[in-house]
Order: sequence, then structure tokens, then C-alpha cells
Amino acid sequence: MALKIQRKKRITNKITANSARPRMVIFRSNKEIYASIIDDSGKVIAASSSLKVSEKNKTKAAELVGADIAARAKEKKVLEIVFDRRGYRYHGRVAALAEAARKAGLKF
Repeated sequence: MALKIQRKKRITNKITANSARPRMVIFRSNKEIYASIIDDSGKVIAASSSLKVSEKNKTKAAELVGADIAARAKEKKVLEIVFDRRGYRYHGRVAALAEAARKAGLKF
């Protein structure tokens, strides 16, 4: 667990220090996946989660969340973001969410 916390701090510090763009933060639990787009002041611009999706396959649910968060960001006129994976490896549900958001029009 300590290694994940170290990765999370290292990634977040690099992202917040070098970017003026909002960041998309994800949280992955064993059952669900959540995504939020947050600006520099900590205000949530858009949020989505797999709680609203009735998909049993977790990877497919992550893809739907990625597409939904991209649509919500476009409504707020946010097209360029920074992807903050919060220490999770870019694999499986995390990668599926990111790729779906890219296909839906977000640039990162």
C-alpha cells in the first residue's frame, strides 16, 4: 500500500506543478470506477461514475464512464485536460476509461 501512495504523490506533484489545464482524476474500487475533472482551485467541473451504468462488465462500464465524462466536459467547453491516474497502473479499466474519453474528443 505504501508504494501506491508514493506513486500517487509523485504523479500528482508532477501534474499540478506543470499544467494550467484541468485534470481528470480517477478512483477505482473493486466494483466501481469514478472520474472527475477538477480545475486548479479544486472545483469539480464534471463528474461521472459507473454507478449510473447498468453494465456488468467492468471494462465496458469504464468505457461508458469515459465517454460520459468527455460529453460532460464538452458541455462545459473543456477540451484539453491532464490525466491523473492517481497511482493506478495504466491497464485494464483505467486504460479503457482513458481511451474512451480520447475517442469522445478529450485531448490529453
